[in-house]
Amino acid sequence: MGLLGKILAAPLAWIYGGVIDIRHKLFDWGVLKSREFDIPVICVGNITVGGTGKTPHTERLIEMLDGEFKVAVLSRGYKRKTKGFVLAAVNSSFKKIGDEPKQIKLKYPHIPVAVCEKRVEGIEKLRAAHPEVNLIILDDAFQHRYVEPWVNIVLMDYNCPVYDDYLLPMGRLRDRRAQIARAQIVIVTKCPDDMKPLDYRIMSKHLDLYPYQSLYFTRFASQVPVPLYPAFGQEPTLKRGTPVVAMAGIANPKRFVEDLRKDYDVVRAFIFGDHYTFKMRDIHAVEAALASLPAETAVVVTEKDAVRLMNSRKISDDFKRRLYYSSIRVEFLENKECDFHRQLDQYVRENQKYNMLHPE
Repeated sequence: MGLLGKILAAPLAWIYGGVIDIRHKLFDWGVLKSREFDIPVICVGNITVGGTGKTPHTERLIEMLDGEFKVAVLSRGYKRKTKGFVLAAVNSSFKKIGDEPKQIKLKYPHIPVAVCEKRVEGIEKLRAAHPEVNLIILDDAFQHRYVEPWVNIVLMDYNCPVYDDYLLPMGRLRDRRAQIARAQIVIVTKCPDDMKPLDYRIMSKHLDLYPYQSLYFTRFASQVPVPLYPAFGQEPTLKRGTPVVAMAGIANPKRFVEDLRKDYDVVRAFIFGDHYTFKMRDIHAVEAALASLPAETAVVVTEKDAVRLMNSRKISDDFKRRLYYSSIRVEFLENKECDFHRQLDQYVRENQKYNMLHPE
């Protein structure tokens, strides 16, 4: 946003800030009530608009905690076409539950996944449907203060630090930076592979967290693309060096394309908005580009995009044969995954919100 745009947006940001300040005060004073449940509730959220990696981190939490607990996931179901509480099934349409809950359900079919914009109602109905559940992960609920989690995990994109940002619409912040104080754990996501000790110290100093808060750094490790429609007999993974057309409808696609370029010849890129519902004209545009490219050219999408492209009867067999998707896995930097798991385990077993004992 240019200088003129910021000047024009500043009064709106001031008004927006006043509204959210009043709302937080009403919760702090007890006028608006937060409900705490008798089972662990973990909230994964952020204070900015755009992708900080909530879904991959939610998936990492599932992998850490599944087996120790009967885990369930509750999401708002962003951009779904339905309202109210919906319990996800493996064959649920992304239009019914949202693309990210659909992704989670496909990856972990044994985990109960539900969507509901009213999180208290959602937790109650989820537990009624699955009384065995004894731990719930809330995806993107840091601002939804009607639920008091046992632990708040706030994510911040390394490339978009909150301390250099402004409230909407002047910047990308949807909440005050001071609200990070409500989090027990802060994770800086999407870190570069070559972070240096000085980088950790600078970011830690800028964030200036309280003693009861823990700070971690993670990176996204892109996985080798695999066929979205494997019934056509393709190789199980995409061969390195293959020419590819990148196609993405996510919040920050730059890293996706850059990671593809490390192992593949990216000849074209088609970029759409976050949570974009692909239309046949988009598919035809990619097919037109493929017509002038080598026959072995593949189309690679993100895992979230794949959810919105699977099971389509309108896509041609030739396009399906070329279609691959790449998933991402969260990796903790500084060898801190075990420490993170230990602290998380202590929070959810003992409900220690503000008195976590940190190791030497």
